[in-house]
Amino acid sequence: MIWRRGLLSLGALVLLAAIWLGVSATGYPRALKPAPVSPAVLIDNVRLVSMAPDAPEAEEAMAVLVVNGLIEDIGAAGSLASSAEDVVVIDGAGKTLMPGLIDAHVHVWDEAELAGYLAHGVTGVRNMSGMPFHLPLQQRIEEGRILGPDFVTTGPILNSPGANQQDNHQIVVTGEEARAAVAKQYDEGYRALKVYSNLRRDAYSAIMDEASKRGMSVSGHTPEGVREDGMPYDKPFDIAFEETLGRGFTTIEHVESIVWHGLRDELDDEAMRALAEKIAASGEAVTPTLIAHANLVRVAESKGVYLNRPGAETVNPLYRMLDKGTFDFWSRMDPAPREAPRAAFYLKATKALYDAGVPLVAGTDAGIFTNIPGSAMTRELELLVEAGLSPYEALQTATVNSAKVLGFDKTGVIAPGYRANLVLLDGNPLSDVGAVENPSAVMIRGVWLDENRLAALREGAAQTSVPRTAKRAVAMLRDL
Repeated sequence: MIWRRGLLSLGALVLLAAIWLGVSATGYPRALKPAPVSPAVLIDNVRLVSMAPDAPEAEEAMAVLVVNGLIEDIGAAGSLASSAEDVVVIDGAGKTLMPGLIDAHVHVWDEAELAGYLAHGVTGVRNMSGMPFHLPLQQRIEEGRILGPDFVTTGPILNSPGANQQDNHQIVVTGEEARAAVAKQYDEGYRALKVYSNLRRDAYSAIMDEASKRGMSVSGHTPEGVREDGMPYDKPFDIAFEETLGRGFTTIEHVESIVWHGLRDELDDEAMRALAEKIAASGEAVTPTLIAHANLVRVAESKGVYLNRPGAETVNPLYRMLDKGTFDFWSRMDPAPREAPRAAFYLKATKALYDAGVPLVAGTDAGIFTNIPGSAMTRELELLVEAGLSPYEALQTATVNSAKVLGFDKTGVIAPGYRANLVLLDGNPLSDVGAVENPSAVMIRGVWLDENRLAALREGAAQTSVPRTAKRAVAMLRDL
């Protein structure tokens, strides 16, 4: 994000790794212990929000049958039966069944965070800053050796030197360096790239070309090129925002980055509508991550109290230690002159993107600053509704839209043949989108997680490990 000024300190990480030398870093919360797939589950007499094309927003008194992790049939309440011997029947009276949520922008530091996502109905995540442990973690999840949401990851962030350079970025300057970096990430097993705002023109062009040749997706911040004094207010960026459109981005991240780069930080409604039309015409999807900036403002307005709200302890403790300066900075800031007006404009900008037909996918930047893994998704959905989307439209960004744009196969919709990533809610999210925050049950790839298992996952989300994270962060820096 444009306000970041260095996420990790190499010296601090090395020191922490030395302090914790010899301490085991291989465990993970017991709540993530694998569980068998339920042979058959029948959820009967439930309100169904299927997200299926051409389906009503909600269908009352419905039944959904899941067999061996796949949705086998959908029908009226009382109309379905299973030949399985141990079918589990769930009474859905008064409840809502919908697809599991997908968070399109997270930062995973430790397995414990997976528990937080599942506990809050997030059954799919896209990690946006690759570390060496992420690809093995993805494989462990896919093979059922650890319980977790569907998981995909980009490689390490590709950037050039400049104002937004961070210690966890893979720095490239020339086209040759950029091609070598893409090839390295491909050979390591990554199939998605993340780019950042400092990228210089030659490096950016080489990344896009090499990614296309290798069939890799590209997402991230639109590159600005070399940042010179006076940019963007007195003179334009080295790389104009429009130059990045139509180049193959899967998703552009952060609506505030679009305002910064695309509008040169001018809060102009008419200009934003015109820019939204250009983005819609070029075909990129956008991950607004409204919560990322909104939480900065909440911390500032509360003088830091918001940092200690319930659930904040699940943000990785090593990250919190290393980024304390950022927490202190925003706790002291008066948001009224600059940041509060921008937070209001980012809502308008998001609605302009939606009205123009830009595909929106829900992401939260969970895992950094004070964005809580799992429950941050509810705050993002609430902000999308505040921006002017209906609850159903907001939920689409976290289900069917995300599944389609990010390539999560056969999920995001409740339909026969789709994978059973589901959430069962006590309330109705179409009247109160906040009802998604604490499901009464979750199904992930056919594994049924009842209220007791979800309670254990909420406890497990706080069982993060400083030594585990420190060793992995050092491994990441060594690999860059």
